[in-house]
Amino acid sequence: MDTGLEALDCDELVIALVTALGRIEELTARVAELEARLNRDSSNSSQPPSSDGPYRKPPPKASAMRKKSGRKPGKQHGDPGTTRRQVSDPDEVIECLPPECGCCGADLADATVFGMSKRQVFEVAPPPPPKVIEYQVISKTCPGCGTVTVGTAPSGAGGRVQWGPGVKARAVLTVMAHHLPFVRAKRLLRDLAGIDCSTGWLVKIRRQAATALEPFMARIQQILHRARLLHVDETTARAAGKLAYLHVACDDKHTAMHTGGRGIADIDAGKILDGFAGILVRDGYGGYTHLVDAVHVWCGAHTLRDLKAVHDGDPEHQQGAEAMANTLVLALKATHAARQAGRDALAEQELTEIRCRYAGAIAAMRTDNTPSRTPLQQRALTLARRFDKHRDMILAFIHDLSVPFTNNAAELEVRGAKIRQRVSGCWRTLAGLTDYAVIWSYLSTAAKHGLDHLDALVRLFTDGPWLPPAPAVSLV
Repeated sequence: MDTGLEALDCDELVIALVTALGRIEELTARVAELEARLNRDSSNSSQPPSSDGPYRKPPPKASAMRKKSGRKPGKQHGDPGTTRRQVSDPDEVIECLPPECGCCGADLADATVFGMSKRQVFEVAPPPPPKVIEYQVISKTCPGCGTVTVGTAPSGAGGRVQWGPGVKARAVLTVMAHHLPFVRAKRLLRDLAGIDCSTGWLVKIRRQAATALEPFMARIQQILHRARLLHVDETTARAAGKLAYLHVACDDKHTAMHTGGRGIADIDAGKILDGFAGILVRDGYGGYTHLVDAVHVWCGAHTLRDLKAVHDGDPEHQQGAEAMANTLVLALKATHAARQAGRDALAEQELTEIRCRYAGAIAAMRTDNTPSRTPLQQRALTLARRFDKHRDMILAFIHDLSVPFTNNAAELEVRGAKIRQRVSGCWRTLAGLTDYAVIWSYLSTAAKHGLDHLDALVRLFTDGPWLPPAPAVSLV
C-alpha cells in the first residue's frame, strides 16, 4: 500500500510525525474536554440538582468526597418511632358476623358469641361544604337625637359574599408551599376541602398576600442587615418569557428574597447587603466583591465540587486535587470534633497541620498540571491559583467555629423555586415571581420560628402578618 511516506526524507518524516502526534494530542484533549462537559452534574459543578437528568445516575463520589454514613435505611437505632393506636370511640362500628359454622354449616344467627377482635381502619371523611358565616350589620336609631348608627362588620367581611381567612390561607398554601399550578391547586381545594374557586381568584389572593407582607419585609430587611452572619445565593428563574434572578439572604432564623438581575445594583436592591459589615457566606460569584465592609467566606461544598470535576477528569494524574479535597474534609471533621468536645476553637497544632496540608496540596496541583497543555490542566491550575489567592476565605471555618463549612442554608431556600419551575413551569409575569419571593420569605421565616405555614397564613389574612421578634443585642 502506498502511504506517500516513501517520497519523504528523514527530516520531513520526523516533522510529519511530530505534527500528527501534536494533532492527536490536541484532539484527545478536545474529546476529554467534551466528555467532561457531558459528565457535569450537581455533584461536580454548581448546577442545581434539578438540572440532573431523571434517567442518569450520578457516578459514585471519589474517596476524597463525603462518604456514606454506613447507616442502614429506615428507622435508626435509638429512635423512639411512632405507632398508630386504636381509639376507644370509633365513629362507626360494623360487626363482621360469621353466617354459618365453618365445620358443619349450621346457622349461627342465635349462637353465643365466643370472642371478638377489633380491626380499625382510619379513613378520610368526604369534604364538608364550606362553613357559611353571616354577619348581619344592624343599624339603630338613637332615641335621643335620632342619629342612625350602623354596626361594624369584621375586616374580612367587606362585601356581600367573600371567602374567609382560612380559605385564603389554604389557597396560598397550595400554590406557594406545595408549588402547585393554579389549575391543579383549584382541583385540590375542591376535592379535599370542598372549596370551589377560580384560578383567577387564586392569582388575586397570592397578590393580596404579597401586598399585605410589606411590614414583614421591612422588619426582615432591618434584622438581616444587622445580622452577624448571612448566607447569600442567587438562582435563575424564567418569568415573562425572559431570564430573571431570584436572590436570597438568610440566617438560621430569617429569610429574605427579592428578584432582579445579577448585577451589583440588583444585589443591593434587597436592602440588606448594601453596607453589610458581618460575615458573608457565599459561592465564588464575583458580584459580591463590592461589599468591602463584609468578611467574605467561600462555600466549602462548592470547592469540593470543583475539585471533584478536576479529579474525575484524570484521576491518575490529578492527585493534588484529591489531596486538597482530603485536606478540606479533614479540617471539617476537626471542627465537628471540637464542637462536640465543647471547645471554642481548634488547637494551634491542628491549625498548623491543616495549613501545611493546604499549602502542600496547592503545590501538588501545580506540579500535576505544569506545563498546562490540556483544558483540564488549565482549569486545574486556575483552581490552584484560586485556592492560593483566597485561602483566608476558604479556610475561615477553621479559625471561627461559628462559621459554617457550606452555604447550604441559602441553597436550600432557592431550591423551592427550582421545584416550582419543574412542577408548574415558568412564571408568566415578573410580578408573579416577585410575589413568590415575598411570600416564601414569610413562610420560611415562620417555619424557622416554629410556626406552621397554615397558621402563619391564617394570621396574615386575619390580623395582619406575623412579625419575628427583634434579636437580642449581644453585649460582647
